[in-house]
This record gives sequence, structure tokens and C-alpha cells, in this order.
Amino acid sequence: MGKFVAVFGGLIAMAGGILLAVFVWWREFYELVFGMIPPLLFFIGLIALIAGISSIKDSRRTKKLEEETPVEETSEKETEQEPE
Repeated sequence: MGKFVAVFGGLIAMAGGILLAVFVWWREFYELVFGMIPPLLFFIGLIALIAGISSIKDSRRTKKLEEETPVEETSEKETEQEPE
């Protein structure tokens, strides 16, 4: 029963927040949303930059490991064939 009360209370709080933001504090809410856009864009760009650098490092590391450990084609073919 407590879970349902928590869900119901959460829905009431969300509805109250939307009503206050839209009808009472519209101007402040509007400024807050538009004030969050530049920092949000900055951090999204930062995360994309870090992900790109990490991807480049991983591909270089994979390429280096492939060059260091050559795989013989004959051993692969032998393991793929099933014994009769």
C-alpha cells in the first residue's frame, strides 16, 4: 500500500510543479530553461569529445594488438572444421 501512496504523492507533486511553473512562475521558469541551454550544450559537447578520444584510443590499441599477435590462417581453419 505504501508504494501506491508514494506513486500517488509523486504524481500530485508533479502536477503541482507544472501548475506553478506554467501559471504562477512562468517568466522565471522560462528564464531558467533558457539559462540551462548553454551549460547543457557545453557538457554534452565535452562528453562527446571524451567519447571520441576514447574511441580513437581503443581503435589504436586494437590495431596495435592485432599487429603484435598475428593469427595463422591454417590453425583457424583446423578449429572450424568438425572431426568426422
